[in-house]
Amino acid sequence: MDFNSMGKVSVITPSYNSANFILEAIESVQSQTYTNWEMVIVDDCSNDHSVELIEAKQSEDKRIKLIKLTRNRGPAYARNQAILAAGGKYLAFLDSDDCWLPQKLEKQISFMHKNDFSFSYTAYRIMLEAGKLTEIVFHVPRQITYKDLLKNTAIGTLTVVLNQEKLGRVQMPLYRDCSEDYGLWMSILSQGVTAYGLNEELSLYRKCNESLSSNKWKSARKTWNTYRKVGHSNLPSTMWYFLNYSVRAMRKHTRTS
Repeated sequence: MDFNSMGKVSVITPSYNSANFILEAIESVQSQTYTNWEMVIVDDCSNDHSVELIEAKQSEDKRIKLIKLTRNRGPAYARNQAILAAGGKYLAFLDSDDCWLPQKLEKQISFMHKNDFSFSYTAYRIMLEAGKLTEIVFHVPRQITYKDLLKNTAIGTLTVVLNQEKLGRVQMPLYRDCSEDYGLWMSILSQGVTAYGLNEELSLYRKCNESLSSNKWKSARKTWNTYRKVGHSNLPSTMWYFLNYSVRAMRKHTRTS
């Protein structure tokens, strides 16, 4: 397979005090069978030794790029800075505490290339904070439209790949009280784009005790605000979509608790 002709993948990784996990994330990218990638890591003013670990990896592998922010701006801003610095045809998202399986990029880019898709996502497995794999795998539907997305929690950020040659340069919304990744998917799909699912387990989502998704009330509030501020939904529509979203989210969190 000619990876060069298929296009470079820019891996977008925000990092904040990620010393416990960042090496695993980087090494999971380095282990990819698809080798035409760059990893753009934006450190959001960490006060642990994350930067030293990243710089050590960077000195060994020039495909790793590090941008250091001078003050803490939050994950959406960090991701946006990485996107602005990205030189690849594709954008792939990987947070500093998550990991990919070795064939993730090869299978997903082939899936997109073969079918001329601009937005794809995959199934993923939950792992515990210490790295132990669970039996929980989130399978995904074949496709998601904008209306589907408003009622659905199926798209895991660590699984998303976007073709920015087709979509144009994207940016996450910078509302601190919104779900920035969900807001980006909402903005893209609202333009008539359809996201396509590859129902193969290709990523590992780390369920940390202090992660945003573990704080269900905060996550729910951010989702509500995303409907209102990014989707510009009126109150009745927001209530309907939020009810559907909440039922699916409750089922999802029940599986992972």
